[in-house]
Amino acid sequence: MNLRGQESGKEPRRTDWIALFLCGDVMTGRGVDQILAHPSDPMIYEGYMKDARGYVEIAEKVNGPIPRSVAPAYIWGDALDELERMAPDLRIINLETSVTQSDDYWKGKGINYRMHPENIDSITTAKIDVCSLANNHILDWGYAGLKETLETLRRAKTRGVGAGMDLRESESPAIVEIKGKGRVVVFAFGSPTSGVSLSWAATKKRPGVNFLKDFSDDNVQRIRERVKEMKQEGDIAIISIHWGGNWGYNLSQEEIDFAHRLIDEAGVDIIYGHSSHHVKGIEVYHDRLILHGCGDFLNDYEGIGGYEYYRDDLGLMYFASIDPSTGKLAQLQMTPTQIKHFKVNRASRDDALWLAHTLNREGRKFGTRVRLDEDDRLTLSLH
Repeated sequence: MNLRGQESGKEPRRTDWIALFLCGDVMTGRGVDQILAHPSDPMIYEGYMKDARGYVEIAEKVNGPIPRSVAPAYIWGDALDELERMAPDLRIINLETSVTQSDDYWKGKGINYRMHPENIDSITTAKIDVCSLANNHILDWGYAGLKETLETLRRAKTRGVGAGMDLRESESPAIVEIKGKGRVVVFAFGSPTSGVSLSWAATKKRPGVNFLKDFSDDNVQRIRERVKEMKQEGDIAIISIHWGGNWGYNLSQEEIDFAHRLIDEAGVDIIYGHSSHHVKGIEVYHDRLILHGCGDFLNDYEGIGGYEYYRDDLGLMYFASIDPSTGKLAQLQMTPTQIKHFKVNRASRDDALWLAHTLNREGRKFGTRVRLDEDDRLTLSLH
């Protein structure tokens, strides 16, 4: 299989397309928070570690010194230049941490991520527009932690979606107007298959996440009704779903069928799936993009062994261009990245090749393949 692209150039992006940036989990808590300018109290309540600074030390033993009190741009590393180069209309991430000073950690959970609210500039410096919050870490520091996270994002003028102080707020999408092009409507859901607890489900009287109990007919219809209520003609509807386990490439048929039904029956244009610590196969179904698992984009796992086979240090910046007149995927370009020294770096050519092989192997069942371009970026072949 020849993964080096035959063409050295790429099809230029049309100016009427809506260009999106998506990526895997962005975990700026715990060890990452400790190297930022305003670290939280480092005390944590894990069986393995009692001080968040220990994760920094583990990483340094493997890859050398990591600076402290870094500027907010530090953790994004090479990604900032790539974002400026690609100039997406909308930037969406899954924020895999609570943003709070709350000490009310969720008892018995085992792992509790938090970032100090004064470090929110580490998100705004990348001009992130929407943070999906429907995941298994947003309530790590209790309801007070969730409330402060929501308030901090609001003050930073960054939209949080998929969690709220009641069911209505947790279900409400982020609606973003792209000047001269149209609107993007983003919903977010958390599935128990990724470790989101039923006890975290928002209700009419309780804060929490927009909980997706199962992949049943009832939930297809529930989402269909919400999309129909909010989506106008010409809008692009994105469903962010935190689903599936951390490791392994297998996809349940239930998940695949659910994604297909959201496209066929609910009017969804993009399925933005995350939770896995490594990238999974890409699917294009009826010309709509399904990212089954985006991998981790930033975390503090550097130096922790056990799953080297999956190369969880490698990630992708997904740049998807959508034709707003049809909702169809027009182009998907991806920039390979590597987490090192608690920041995002451009991946090497060899690592980009590894990602290309992995996506082609896992995409075979969906009939998708990528090519490795001359600049060591990846392009999904749509024809």
